Amino acid sequence: MVGFRRASTRPPGRDSGTAERVRMPREIKVLIAAAFVIAIGFGLVSPVLPQFAQSFDVGATASSIIVSAFAFTRLVFAPAGGKFVEKLGERPVYISGLLIVAVSTAACAFAADYWQLLIFRGLGGIGSTMFTISAMGLIIRLAPPSIRGRVSSSYASAFLLGSIGGPFIGGLLAGFGLRVPFLVYAGALVVAAAVVFFQLKDTSLQDKAKSAPLPALSVRVALQDSAYRAALVSGFANGWSSFGVRMALIPLFAAAVLGAGPEVAGISLAFFAAGTALALTVSGRLADTLGRRPLILTGLVINGAAMACIGFTGDVFWFLVVSVIAGIGTGILNPAQQAVVADVIGSERSGGKVLAGFQMSADTGAILGPILAGVLVDTLSYNWAFAATGLTALAAIMMWMAARETLPTHGESKTTEGSQT
Repeated sequence: MVGFRRASTRPPGRDSGTAERVRMPREIKVLIAAAFVIAIGFGLVSPVLPQFAQSFDVGATASSIIVSAFAFTRLVFAPAGGKFVEKLGERPVYISGLLIVAVSTAACAFAADYWQLLIFRGLGGIGSTMFTISAMGLIIRLAPPSIRGRVSSSYASAFLLGSIGGPFIGGLLAGFGLRVPFLVYAGALVVAAAVVFFQLKDTSLQDKAKSAPLPALSVRVALQDSAYRAALVSGFANGWSSFGVRMALIPLFAAAVLGAGPEVAGISLAFFAAGTALALTVSGRLADTLGRRPLILTGLVINGAAMACIGFTGDVFWFLVVSVIAGIGTGILNPAQQAVVADVIGSERSGGKVLAGFQMSADTGAILGPILAGVLVDTLSYNWAFAATGLTALAAIMMWMAARETLPTHGESKTTEGSQT
């Protein structure tokens, strides 16, 4: 990491050229490949999970809780996951997390009632938070500061490229039974664990994990930074929209309002992912040149407006169009948002608890979003549920309007990361 600091001696206007010449570390490429495999499997389950829950004769709220259960255990286990990474190192925690999710997902396929499905799905969140924090920690530590946006974009692109095909295949697999996608997803996770185990087996990551620990950035200090506070709010809004309501309500909306089956629900999730992947082709590089804040604000506006409009679509065509637009907003938002957290932590400090706090903000949104939106569906309508999702993005926009820019070439960011308000 130290060798890349030569780029800081160049004039600010030439940093984009430096970012182009910096090569991406091999370890990150391995994580990107694993993310692609994981995403394909996750996409298989997404379009069928709410309907599988409803097959046990429960309503929209109960089926949404199934989605929230996964995020809830991620939220509760996040602090412990950060400690595991500090003690054991990223690679073993990452692999263990993938295998835990694989076992819990396979168990979901054999659930005999709603409560078993709820428990099995919830247990998967423990493994999920383990490999998520591990991957985020590795990316922050290994990515040169000048290409943090591009690295985040590449990682997210791999995940979403898998998500494009995953929901579509999952919708088709549902024709063989709603339990089949869970078994295929479990197999994909085992493959991803094997890729990381063998490809990172002889790297220096294990030695780094056993070396003298870096000074830790506390959550209390990070909260003094206006950018980190804003990232927590936008992370909450993104969790509510992209990981909560999108997964829980869009498949139900397609069936209840549009009269479509799981195939259309899967296609809509794939369209959302395609819009995100399209935006990711440029958003990471723009975040490294124009700044993090402009990209975050733009992404929040586009995603929030589109999600608020989904409930008012009356046919499949416009439903799919708005899904693409919402996905574009997410693709603009995510790389810059993750780069902000990396900027706040820095490459010379450990930020396991700060990373866990950011993840917990997104998971909190993913928990509350489906539950509150499901209540709005049962008591009012889908219009109200999706409109409430748009309001969470508005709250994040207000926070980012007052937050600082963290891109190193924009003056303010290269100060005492965490001391600014």
